[in-house]
Amino acid sequence: MAEAVTKGHESAQSIPALLARNVARFGGYPAYREKEFGIWQSWTWAETADEIRAMALGFLSLGVERGDHIAIIGRNRPAHYWAIVAAQMCGAIPVSLYQDAAADEMAYVMDHCGARFVVAGDQEQVDKILEIGDRIQDITHVMYTDKRGMRKYDHSQMNALEDVKAEGRAGHARYDAELDRRIAELTYDTTCVMLYTSGTTGKPKGVVLSNRNIIETAKASSDFDHLDHNDEVLAYLPLAWVGDFIFSIGQAYWTGFTVNCPESPETMMTDLREIGPTYFFAPPRVFENQLTTVMIRMEDAGRVKKWLFDHYMEVARKIGPDILDGKPVSFGKRLSYALGNLFVYGPLKNTLGYSRIRVGYTAGEAIGPEIFSFYRSLGINLKQLYGQTEASVFITQQPDGEVRADTVGVPSPGVEVRIGENGEVYYRSPGTFVAYYKNAESTASTKDPEGWVATGDAGFFEPDTGHLRIIDRAKDVGKMSDGRMFAPKYVENKLKFYPAILESVVFGAGRDRCTAFINIDLAAVGNWAERKNISYASYQELAGHPRVYEMIREHIEEVNESVAQDPILSGCQVHRFLILHKELDADDGELTRTRKVRRNIIAEKFADLIGALYDGSSDIYTETEVTYEDGRKGAIKATLRIEDAKVMPIKPMAEAAE
Repeated sequence: MAEAVTKGHESAQSIPALLARNVARFGGYPAYREKEFGIWQSWTWAETADEIRAMALGFLSLGVERGDHIAIIGRNRPAHYWAIVAAQMCGAIPVSLYQDAAADEMAYVMDHCGARFVVAGDQEQVDKILEIGDRIQDITHVMYTDKRGMRKYDHSQMNALEDVKAEGRAGHARYDAELDRRIAELTYDTTCVMLYTSGTTGKPKGVVLSNRNIIETAKASSDFDHLDHNDEVLAYLPLAWVGDFIFSIGQAYWTGFTVNCPESPETMMTDLREIGPTYFFAPPRVFENQLTTVMIRMEDAGRVKKWLFDHYMEVARKIGPDILDGKPVSFGKRLSYALGNLFVYGPLKNTLGYSRIRVGYTAGEAIGPEIFSFYRSLGINLKQLYGQTEASVFITQQPDGEVRADTVGVPSPGVEVRIGENGEVYYRSPGTFVAYYKNAESTASTKDPEGWVATGDAGFFEPDTGHLRIIDRAKDVGKMSDGRMFAPKYVENKLKFYPAILESVVFGAGRDRCTAFINIDLAAVGNWAERKNISYASYQELAGHPRVYEMIREHIEEVNESVAQDPILSGCQVHRFLILHKELDADDGELTRTRKVRRNIIAEKFADLIGALYDGSSDIYTETEVTYEDGRKGAIKATLRIEDAKVMPIKPMAEAAE
């Protein structure tokens, strides 16, 4: 299959071209499924092509021109994926936005790209567009997927997406020839999609990705893991994230596999169990949350069940990864593992929805080694990859049999990776982005004339294995006042291994010691408090409870003991900490929409708390502005305790350097 499509790229110069190929090859196979009103509905590749063409004809009837930007805002639904491909057919450029983005964030992206048309998921998204209507003058028409609540709106520049498709079908005789011309004009270098970065350090940048970028990356990554049309994925990640685009469109259209859309974010875990995907991606937070839920439930289980779980999980930890990697294991140990699979691993994987996973990936943040090992010990082929929007995702991947928690693998097929003199990671590949939209200066500073892209991450290749290890963001790696290396993410990831710790932010650059903010996980700590007969009325009250502080201090001291073993980073032990009175939130600007910490904003917003961590204060009163779900602003007032944590002795600088 791959050879026929790749040869000269004649039949694969665009996603619409791959769609036509899939109709010919897999016409009767399911392309998309969606659960609605509790029932799974399915569309074959032939039916999908018919829906997309009708939508594209409808777009032409509304006046979509070549080069127009069409914004798509909503949850994972087949109609939204179809809108992306329909826009491409028209010669337009799809731009996906985060559905949970505030109106101001949407305004920036739509104004920056000059979007003329919008496909909105539901009334909530339409309301946000109307709210910022005076700031985005280019929009000429809004289409919405869900009709609920929309009857009394002004429809002079608004239509249901179903009605647009109906118009396309009715007027096909007028637009068929024009649509065919536009599809034929698409080349390997035509823009496929524009996706915006998460904006960790500033305003998001529009990343222009061509058909070449997406198709070549989809081909190489699919071949790497032997994906084909029999595979199943669950599409639940944000449409605006490049990972979802490459999995749910790039690889899906290359291999012909089935994309399944859950009924809602709230039913995602139930839908995951019903589908049982064979190919699955999740950020570390999803795996962490699932493991937290499992451990909480096992604490409440009966004595026999708890014994069975503990006993066979110990067996799994010892031999599960070796069995998964095909290493030699004695018959007796295999028999013990088989019994564990009967009593524990099989039922647990079924409950999680992971029974059929053949290939699983995690990325975005480092995952705790113990969490990573837990899933692999169950027989789940969970691996790590390293990627960026600018790379069309894939920079490195872990080959089967070479999977470890502390590396991100080897360069993906077709990707070159090198380490700069300052330790920064650089890459170039067929997936390397074309440019940042309307930002030639940033394009030039990120991608050099030879195509090498600066990732902004610090890392190194292990000389023995050739695997890449990422230390931290290059800009976040600094020096402490005594010259020791400071790498906050290294410590933060160790802290977040504990189910009680949802988020952590470590400070120490230019200082004589490190300190930390901690966010507790309300579900995990709330369950723990219930079992300890600790009463509380709010997140704030629980976060400030002395017993909670005691537990967090114990976790920090365990991490300090681990960090002290690293001769280079042993100076990054946390000396003092506080537990924040609120969760860090993307709506408050403290996190990106992909839940990455925005350090500069946090340092500015909580400067008084950081000052108290370093001036010896035992507590501090603070007032913090927060944003509610309906957009209103409010304030939280609290007096926060600051506590010391025990640190381990560290080697003098001269010894550490030896």
